[in-house]
Amino acid sequence: MAVIAIAGNPNAGKTSLFNHLTGTTQSVGNYPGVTVECKEGIARYDGRRIRVVDLPGTYSLTAYSQEELVARNFIIENGSDLVVDVVDASNLERNLYLAIQIMEMGAPLVLALNMVDVAKRRGFNLDHEKLSELLGIPVVPTVGNRGTGVKELLRQCVEAIDGQVPVLPRPVTYGHEVDDVVDTLAETLEAVPELGARYGPRWIAVKLLEEDAEVEKLVRELAGEEAESILEAARQAIYAIERHCGDACSTVIAERRYGYAAGIMQECMTLTGEARQLATDRIDTVVCNRFLGPVILVAVVAALFFAVFRISTEWAWIPWLDGWYSPVEWVEWQFEQLRAATDGLEPGAPMLHSLLSDALIAGVGGVLSFVPLIFTMFFFISALEDSGYIARVAFILDRVLQTFGLQGKSILAMIVSGGLGAGGCAVPGVMATRTLREEKDRLITMLVAPFMNCGAKLPVYAMLIAAFFPQHRARMMLLLWAFSWVVALCAAWVLRKFVIRGEQTPFVMELPPYHMPILRSLFLHTWERTWVYIKKAGTIILAINVLLWALMYFPRFPETAQPEVSLQTAEAPAATEAERAAQALAHSFAGRFGRTLEPVTQYAGFDWRTNIALVGGFMAKEVIVGTLGTVLAMGDVSPGQAESLSGRLAQDPAWDSLKAFALMVFVMVYAPCFVCIAVIRRESGSWAWAVFSTVYSTAIAFVLAVLIYQGGSLLGLGGL
Repeated sequence: MAVIAIAGNPNAGKTSLFNHLTGTTQSVGNYPGVTVECKEGIARYDGRRIRVVDLPGTYSLTAYSQEELVARNFIIENGSDLVVDVVDASNLERNLYLAIQIMEMGAPLVLALNMVDVAKRRGFNLDHEKLSELLGIPVVPTVGNRGTGVKELLRQCVEAIDGQVPVLPRPVTYGHEVDDVVDTLAETLEAVPELGARYGPRWIAVKLLEEDAEVEKLVRELAGEEAESILEAARQAIYAIERHCGDACSTVIAERRYGYAAGIMQECMTLTGEARQLATDRIDTVVCNRFLGPVILVAVVAALFFAVFRISTEWAWIPWLDGWYSPVEWVEWQFEQLRAATDGLEPGAPMLHSLLSDALIAGVGGVLSFVPLIFTMFFFISALEDSGYIARVAFILDRVLQTFGLQGKSILAMIVSGGLGAGGCAVPGVMATRTLREEKDRLITMLVAPFMNCGAKLPVYAMLIAAFFPQHRARMMLLLWAFSWVVALCAAWVLRKFVIRGEQTPFVMELPPYHMPILRSLFLHTWERTWVYIKKAGTIILAINVLLWALMYFPRFPETAQPEVSLQTAEAPAATEAERAAQALAHSFAGRFGRTLEPVTQYAGFDWRTNIALVGGFMAKEVIVGTLGTVLAMGDVSPGQAESLSGRLAQDPAWDSLKAFALMVFVMVYAPCFVCIAVIRRESGSWAWAVFSTVYSTAIAFVLAVLIYQGGSLLGLGGL
């Protein structure tokens, strides 16, 4: 099967073209040995299946970051039949820098000249045929977000793979004084078959002149005894260029690449009229305004939460049997019916009944009931990403982050972790810190990114808000969003001042033009993220929930023993049954452990049942919902009634709004999930930082929960 690698700068529309080429035949994983995400799919053309690999977005192939190294190694090592470089036609000169580096490799190349519609609106008239002639490769105009030109691009790729059109680019020139040195060094490299057979000698020569550490290592491994003489020749060549040009050799080569790109652009681009302000520029004068920008950001987030809760939980727009349901209510109703269907097992097989009813249906069902809410949140987050607004959020918050000791690029990791709302994940957020070159900046960012409201915490918030703040859903989520930023920034300031001291580095990022999101892409991205959540509920959360159920079920409470708990109810028989259920749960392994912690956690308002759920949350935050569902089901004070988890909590006399708010803050801040802890260990290179992250975040969470609960109790806020 032929392989096409899709390369390109961030925000050049690479992902849109990849989605149009592959549709739903996509898989996501990691490249071997690194944390960089790998997306693959299958494109079909006239009955042929072609494997398409979406390389990480990168501005160059200099191998300073993992993304650059992965993209470069895939092109060279993995034997792709063709590289498609997606360039932004409205920023042609900058985008051609990456294309020139691919050309230096001598890789078969096709250029996708994307966003030609934006270029036209900016007054640029591009002659793609002239550009093709200058580069010596096919150039196909496209509009990725609309799918324009995708069929032609795929046709050109197939013809290129079949050898029907030339795809080997013209040699890149750097000026005669540099070209002479490169050619001389390349001749030296040609004499080493181990290098010449796998890599282009001219490309290796250029990388040696740039003092690329990975290529120097490669030469030492493959050239054997001749390695030192080659590296010495490279050092002499570097000295000759620096003496002639009066600047660092790597800088000279970079400038010559940009000069080469500028010359090509002048040949194939003309202005159709006077430069004029784009709609993007006019919008940015308001959206990125120093004073209006933060206000608009808060308004956008508030509108996001308002829409999410209205659509998923409040508006009854799904017709079903006896009435209309909201999406969350409809899913809850399905699980209530499933639980009722297991009632017949209780007399003959009480343990099986408890496993199915309490662990699987009440536990996992409690997590899955929030799938509509998760889907809606991801949909709107994807729309903001595709529109270009996320980059503006980074720009708006950059100055704030610098004040609190974070590097400007930290904003990317924070947003990925859920900093825009509650649709992120701390795992890729921690991975995103690899784009920060300063190690101290990386450490601080990966230690505070888990404080953001990731998608795993959203079901916990939704459950408690529905139970105790049903009239203030959007406002409560906005409050939790703001509070997460306050905690993260304060923690970053403390870490920078007292734990991880060091200078901050500046931050520059591109603000892409605004785009109208395409529904097909939105639904594709949303479904990918939601499916990960569903799979997690059906695998990891299911396994943890069954384990916790076993700890809550065994050892069994003796049938002849009398309950120690006294419940105030009107009907003595029901009270006895409820007391026995509660005492059986307290008698279990999990109940004993929860009660052991209760003398400490009671100051934060957490009883032993809540402690059981929080311990499960160390594995995955969604487990808290499932475990609470199991706990309440197994110690139900109203046996036989089928109610949603939020309804059970609202009717439980041991709960009130103050305890719920303290719990939400604790869940927001306390230890990252187990997977995130493992990623922190891998990214930091030390278990010490992973343990530190767990301990310090849990300590902060407990202090905050105690202050909220005790302070609220003193003010008489418990009944609100």
